[in-house]
Amino acid sequence: MKKNVAVFLDRDGTINEEVGYLTSLDKLRIISASYQAVKLINLNGMKAVVISNQAGVARGLFTEEFVHTVNNLIQDELQKHGAVIDKFYYCPHHPEEGKGKYRQDCNCRKPAPGMLLAAAGDLNIDLTKSYFIGDRFKDMETAKKVGAKGILVKTGYGADLLQDDGPDKATPESKPDHVAADILEAVLWILKDRKHSI
Repeated sequence: MKKNVAVFLDRDGTINEEVGYLTSLDKLRIISASYQAVKLINLNGMKAVVISNQAGVARGLFTEEFVHTVNNLIQDELQKHGAVIDKFYYCPHHPEEGKGKYRQDCNCRKPAPGMLLAAAGDLNIDLTKSYFIGDRFKDMETAKKVGAKGILVKTGYGADLLQDDGPDKATPESKPDHVAADILEAVLWILKDRKHSI
């Protein structure tokens, strides 16, 4: 069976506006470019998969149920525009903070590749042909660990990261393959890149 290509998407700062910890639904603002971006992923036969660290759970700022509520709301809003996320993954852990099972050095907190590896198994994904769009260098590092390409967006924390020296501040492990203004520009670059690599 032919393996799928995925576009992994960071959530906060990439799909929706970065607000620090998203602790209430009132703070949820989807970036308008996300609707067309996710729809293009769907129309081009790729899997749209959200991969997000949600350490606010470990810190006691919100519950796992709240993470599901936010994800469901994002999915509902995307579907109104004819777009859909194939699957959401999140890490509720933190290595130094939190209680019980939430305080751990896990394999799912980015830049560890655990969520991508889980998605590859669940959705039959070829990670080496896939992409990761995010607003942090750790998203780029996560992509590199599995042989995927990373695109850094200037929304969320991305613009701050690119001040001063630009992407050269990244380590070799976290250097983006491309820098885009937002998620839509990133997806358009992916579509071009896929044409060139066929």
